[in-house]
Amino acid sequence: MTGFFAIYKDHYKALLRLGIPIVIGQLGMIILGFADTMMVGHHSTIELAAASFVNNLFTLAIIFSTGFSYGLTPIVGSMFGKGDSSGAGQALKNSLAANILVALLITIGMFVIYLNIHHFGQPAELLPLIRPYFLILLVSLVFVLIFNAFKQFADGITDTKTSMWILLWGNALHIVLNYLLIYGKLGLPEMGLMGAGLSTLIARIAMAIAFCAVFLYSKRYISYLKGFKLQGFSKTIFKRLNELGWPIALQMGMETGSFTFSTIMVGWLGTIALASHQVMLTISSICFMIYYGMGAAIAVRVSNFKGKNDLMNVRRSAYAGFHIILLMAIISSGAIYLLRNYLGAIFTESPEVSRTAVTLIAPFLLYQFGDGTQITFANALRGIADVKPMIYIAFVSYFLISIPAGYFFGFILNWGIVGVWMAFPFGLTSAGIMFYLRFRKKTAI
Repeated sequence: MTGFFAIYKDHYKALLRLGIPIVIGQLGMIILGFADTMMVGHHSTIELAAASFVNNLFTLAIIFSTGFSYGLTPIVGSMFGKGDSSGAGQALKNSLAANILVALLITIGMFVIYLNIHHFGQPAELLPLIRPYFLILLVSLVFVLIFNAFKQFADGITDTKTSMWILLWGNALHIVLNYLLIYGKLGLPEMGLMGAGLSTLIARIAMAIAFCAVFLYSKRYISYLKGFKLQGFSKTIFKRLNELGWPIALQMGMETGSFTFSTIMVGWLGTIALASHQVMLTISSICFMIYYGMGAAIAVRVSNFKGKNDLMNVRRSAYAGFHIILLMAIISSGAIYLLRNYLGAIFTESPEVSRTAVTLIAPFLLYQFGDGTQITFANALRGIADVKPMIYIAFVSYFLISIPAGYFFGFILNWGIVGVWMAFPFGLTSAGIMFYLRFRKKTAI
């Protein structure tokens, strides 16, 4: 045991040093998700259900676009490992251009969905709330991608604290604006769900502007800023960003798509089921965001060692990250299980929603190991820039296993919302095993 710890000790320290600021930033996002769900839920159950449907559609769009922006991390991480600050600055310039183009494409796609929103089989009473909230979030997408470009750049050069502070500041602003606009405080009109959407838009604009200002005026980024300003657009870098970004986006998009399609299926079961689904997804995001914060650190460390062609430490970084994520899974799952009977009341005053949410604890606990595994080795594969096979693994895991299983358990066996949730352990665990096998094969020494 002592020898085992000696092998991984330095990797544990480095991953925690990189990962904890990312996790704290992710926890800020969790607090924001809690605040949104709690404030909207206490305003009205019908608004909570409408928010659940729209937020899950936009989660798909944001995760997909975030996945595309992850293509920058292995490029910058490898350049950082080689000491090429000018090239890293040039890569950021290309990434900003690529991210804005992707934002425009996704905005067009989401607007097509908006025009057909009445065909999704959701309760008719939700549509008047869904439509205006949808449009406000649609406007905010481009600012999410601008922020993501700066964040992935900063993470790639191991500066994870800057994005942490901007996220925490932006989330604090969001929560204050939520309080003022949802409930109509300080003489402002009571806007309910529309107020939540408007506060989201303002906070996302502010965070994108803040990161841009930090990059332009912080002393830490001077050497990278020179490359950003003096180096032109590079067809080679732009092509590489697309080669890495689209497979990651598709992999993450298919994972999130399985959850989004599950939300649509839950909507067929009614408003109470949809509101309960939103409560448990918000709780589930605690674990996901914590794991993903450490996963981002794994991708950075792996890409740094990959830039040095050090395969042994590539493997050890990934396995050390897996050990940390497993420990996180045990701690967070245990805490949520112990608090299971009290969680619903945090978000809603509806006893029906709270009771239904508790029934989802069992499938939630079942998929934590699979989720942690797939996050670890998906990020390790991104770090070594082996991303194309991830598309096929994601397609099998989420579209051929998870979604059909959710429909089978939920509607063929008539297990309802619990059946829809039972699909998640199958899909996530399958993905985790296949990502691990691929990583082990590509890093064999």
